[in-house]
Amino acid sequence: MKKFLFAAAFSLPFGSAMAQTPELTVYTYDSFITEWGPGPQIKAAFEAECGCTLTFVGAGDGAALLSRLRLEGARSEADIVLGLDNSLMEQARDLGVFAPLAAAPAGLALPVDWSDDTFLPYDWGYLAFVYDNTKLQLVPTSFEALAESDLKIIIQDPRSSTPGLGLALWVKAAYGDDAARIWEGLNDNIVTVTKGWSESYGMFLEGEADMVLSYTTSPAYHLIAEDDPSKSAALFSEGHYMQIEVAAKLAGSEQDALADRFMAFITTEAFQRVIPETNWMYPATDVALPPLFEQMISPAPVAGPLTISDAGRKAVVNEWVRVLSQ
Repeated sequence: MKKFLFAAAFSLPFGSAMAQTPELTVYTYDSFITEWGPGPQIKAAFEAECGCTLTFVGAGDGAALLSRLRLEGARSEADIVLGLDNSLMEQARDLGVFAPLAAAPAGLALPVDWSDDTFLPYDWGYLAFVYDNTKLQLVPTSFEALAESDLKIIIQDPRSSTPGLGLALWVKAAYGDDAARIWEGLNDNIVTVTKGWSESYGMFLEGEADMVLSYTTSPAYHLIAEDDPSKSAALFSEGHYMQIEVAAKLAGSEQDALADRFMAFITTEAFQRVIPETNWMYPATDVALPPLFEQMISPAPVAGPLTISDAGRKAVVNEWVRVLSQ
C-alpha cells in the first residue's frame, strides 16, 4: 500500500494532491541485480525514459521465484516477474496469476520458433559442462563418455535450480527411457550437488572438480572480464539443452500501463545490449554481440519440446532423485 506524508499534505492547497513518482516492482533472481549484473544498467535506462522508479526485488533463482509466486498468489506485490525459464513456464502458467502480453513482441531473434501470448523471452543460452583447458586434455564429447571417465563434476539440484532442472531435462530428452542408466553412470562422477549455480561455479573455480554444469557462454566472461582464455565448454554429441529466460506481467498489477511499457522495453536495444556482458547469455533480439562471443562453441539443440508440464517435470526430477539416492 502506498503511504502519503501526512504533514506535507497540510502544506498543499485544498483539493490538490501530492504528486507521486509511480513505482514498478519486478521480482527477479539475485544475480540479476548485483552490481555486476544487468539490473543496475537496465534500471537506469528505463527510469531515464519512464519518469518512474524501477524496483528490483531479488528472490533466489528461477525456481525460488516460482515458489514465491505460488505462495503469494494474487496477493503478490510484484508487477512483473523476470527470471523464469522455459522449463518452469507451464507450472507458472498454471498458477493463473499472469496477464496476457499487451502486444506481440517485436524483433525476437531466437534460434527456435517462439509463440506465446504471456511469457516474453529476454535472453537464452545452452547448458554445457565447463572445464579448465589448461588442466583437462581428454574432454568428453557425450554424457556416456563423461560417465565412463574418472572426471569429477559439480551439478545443481533440479528441485532448487533452473540449470539443475535443465540438466535433468537434457538427459531425459537425449536418452528417454534410458536416462536412468546415464544417471547411474554419472553417480560416481558427481562430487556434490549444490542448491544453486553460484555455489557450484565457485567450487569449480577453487579447483574442487574437473567440470561444472554451466553455460556455453560462461567462458566469455573469463575472456572478456578477466582476459583469461583457460575456460572452455565441452561440446556434446547429443545436442545441448536450451534455456530461454522469460518475463511476464502479473494480472494483479496496480501499474498496468507502466508494466506494459516495461515489457515493451525488454526487446529494445537499451535492454538487450546489456545482456551479453552482464548476464553472460545471448540476447533475445539481434543486437550486436561482443566479438569474443564468436569463440564460443555452437551446439545443436537437443531434440525435444521447449516446455514441459508440471507432471512431466515431477517425473523427471523423481527419477533423478531415485537414481542418485541409491
